[in-house]
Amino acid sequence: CQAHQNWNITTEGSLAAADARAVKSTLLLSVVMSVAGGVRHGSSLMGLKLLPVKKRGLKAMIKPRFGVALLIASIIVSGCAWFETHEDLTASELAAEGMDAYEFGNYRTAIEHFEKLKDWYPFSKFAILAELKIADAHYRLREYEEAIFAYESFENLHPRNEAVPYVIYQIGRCYFDRLDTVDRDQTFARKSLEVFGRLGERFPRDPYTRAAAAHRLECLKSLAGHEFYVGRYYFDNKRYKAALERFKGVLFEYPDVGIHYPTLQYLGRCEAELQASQGAADAKDDK
Repeated sequence: CQAHQNWNITTEGSLAAADARAVKSTLLLSVVMSVAGGVRHGSSLMGLKLLPVKKRGLKAMIKPRFGVALLIASIIVSGCAWFETHEDLTASELAAEGMDAYEFGNYRTAIEHFEKLKDWYPFSKFAILAELKIADAHYRLREYEEAIFAYESFENLHPRNEAVPYVIYQIGRCYFDRLDTVDRDQTFARKSLEVFGRLGERFPRDPYTRAAAAHRLECLKSLAGHEFYVGRYYFDNKRYKAALERFKGVLFEYPDVGIHYPTLQYLGRCEAELQASQGAADAKDDK
């Protein structure tokens, strides 16, 4: 799924943001100066009555003067934020910056741009791109649980979108990329196999289904290898019945993954050991 597009980047939003910041700075400076003057002359500012200060020395006059100035300045700055628009960049500009960051491997920055795009322009035609690329960026950062959440959200919100096969494939990859050795827990192999199976059922002829076929085989090999590993563990500890069941499971559940022949060998050895044990027990009973 190729979601890359070319956008013309304009600077109107950036200039507007710069002008807003300049106005805010000027307003802040004027407020501080006015408040200082108001305290000096006992005037009022913005409806706030400022009483004249008694002559108690220079230090006593300076502290309340700048304390009130700082208070009023902070109120004005906070008030400016109410009127300040968050649309410093257009939707297309945010999409372009996000894609640039993503292409250069700056995935964290890309996520920030795409998150802004989603929050500021939720009904933009670029919002759906942002949803998808947020998931991709998390995947590139190996933040697999965050990526799964983002991919699944995309699938739930846009079930008929043409990118859904890719999204399901990527969910499977989030599990597949965490496959561990055969002596470890195989939860990721099972989940990956489940997701790739769902992909094949919904989109049997899709290119991503074909790409997932090789991953499915690896998952099956991992699961079969785990069962074979456990069977050998039981065999080495002379628990032949338990080993026999494990080896049978490998033969019947994973017949074509490349370990059929060694499994048969261990299966025969288990049966021989069990027969020998049974023969010894029978001979003991006859005595």
